Amino acid sequence: MLIERDVQVLNFDAVGEAYAIAANYLRRSGVLSSDGIETNDRLLEIIVGLYYGGEHNRIKLANKAITRFQADS
Repeated sequence: MLIERDVQVLNFDAVGEAYAIAANYLRRSGVLSSDGIETNDRLLEIIVGLYYGGEHNRIKLANKAITRFQADS
């Protein structure tokens, strides 16, 4: 019998799409540098934290991440 305990599942689609939305907005607004397609670790950490905090909607994830990212800058 297989028993799994304390397993956290991350929806890569929701997190990836939220990151793409937030990063695109921040690049267009000039907050993130637009040279290259490097992943901004701080933005990704914010999104993952929000996801594990219970937010799973990609649009809400992106909007909340943008707000937090700009507040921290």
